[in-house]
Amino acid sequence: MFSTLRLSDARFFLALVLPLLTLYSIGMNPAYCVVGTLAIWWGVAAIDTWLPAARHSPPPEASLKDNGTLPSVYFSWLLRLYVPLQMVLIGVGCWAVLQAEVSWPMLLGIAFSVGFITGSQGITFAHELGHSKSKVDRFCAWALMTSVAYGHFMVEHYRGHHPRAATQADPASARFGESLYRFLPRTLAGSFTSGWQLEKARLAQRKQSWLKSPLFWSFLAAFGAMIVLPALVLPAQAAIKVVAYLLLQSAVAVLLLEIVNYIEHYGLQRKPAPSVPNSTTARAEPFGMMHAWNADHLLGNSMLANLQRHSDHHMHAWKPYATLESLPGPQLPTGYAGCLLLAMVPPLWFSLMHPRIAALVSSPVEHTPVY
Repeated sequence: MFSTLRLSDARFFLALVLPLLTLYSIGMNPAYCVVGTLAIWWGVAAIDTWLPAARHSPPPEASLKDNGTLPSVYFSWLLRLYVPLQMVLIGVGCWAVLQAEVSWPMLLGIAFSVGFITGSQGITFAHELGHSKSKVDRFCAWALMTSVAYGHFMVEHYRGHHPRAATQADPASARFGESLYRFLPRTLAGSFTSGWQLEKARLAQRKQSWLKSPLFWSFLAAFGAMIVLPALVLPAQAAIKVVAYLLLQSAVAVLLLEIVNYIEHYGLQRKPAPSVPNSTTARAEPFGMMHAWNADHLLGNSMLANLQRHSDHHMHAWKPYATLESLPGPQLPTGYAGCLLLAMVPPLWFSLMHPRIAALVSSPVEHTPVY
C-alpha cells in the first residue's frame, strides 16, 4: 500500500499533527495551550495568504482517480485512526480541567483548544466518513458528531444540505448581504429543525419507531456523556467544571462548522425551479461548479481532507477526498483559516467577496448588506 504512496499524498498526514500538538500542549502546559492554538490558526492563515508556494495543492494522480485501492485503504484509514485520537484528546481535556490549579479562564482556554480541533478537523473528517458507503466509516462519523453533540448534522447534511445547497431553502447556505451574525442563528435553528424533521419523515416512511433512529441514540449518548455521567461519578464542583468544558468545546466546534458553512456558499444562488402550472417535476438548477467557493491552498487542503475543493465535492459527493480536483469555479481570497477571520468582520468580508460575486455575473445586482 505505502510503496505506491506519493510524497504529495503523504501530506494528508498533516491531519494528525494538530491534535497531537494540542494533546502535548494540554498535557504539558494547559495554561498556555490556547496560545499555541491561536498561533497555529493565525500562522496557517498567514502562510495561505502571503506565501505564493502555499496557494496550490498537488492535483490527484491519475491512478488515484481511476483506481479505488489507495483512497479506500490508506486515505480512509487515516480518517478512521483520527477517531480514537479525538476521544483521547477530549478525555485529556477532562483530566486537565479537573486539576486543582485550573481556573475558569484556563478551563475556557482548554475548551477552546480542544473545540478548535474537534470542529476544524473532527467535524470535517466526520463529514468525509459520512459520505462513505462503508458502515464502519458511517459509525465513525456518528461517533465524531456525537462527541460534539451535533448528531443532527449526520441527517441534515446528506439529506438536506446536499440537495438544497445554494438555494433559499437551505439553512446552511449564506445569502448575499447576510452577515455571519445574521446567518448563525438562522442556520443553527434551521439545521436542527430540518435534521429532526427529515429523520421523522424517514422513520414514518419505514414505519419504524425512534428507537431505530441513530439520531435519537446520538442525542441520548451526547446528553448522557456530557451531563448525566459527570454528575453521577464526580463531586459537584468537579462535575460542573467537566460539564462546562464538554459543552464549551462542543460550542466552539459547532461554531467553526457553521462559519465554514457560511463561507462555502456565500452569495451563490442556483436558479430556482421554473414556475410551471400543474407541474410536479420542476426542479432548481442542478448544482454546478459555480455554486460553491473554492480554495486550493496547500496547508488547508492537507489538514482538512481537501474540503476547500468544495465544488468538486458537491458535484461528486461520493468521490474520496484525495481524488477531489481543483476546479476553476469561484475562488476565495484565501484559505478557510484566513476566511474564518475575515467573515467575523462583515464590512471587510463584504468588501472582498462582493466584487468577486459581481465578476461572476454579467450585470451585478444591487444588495444592501444585512448586519
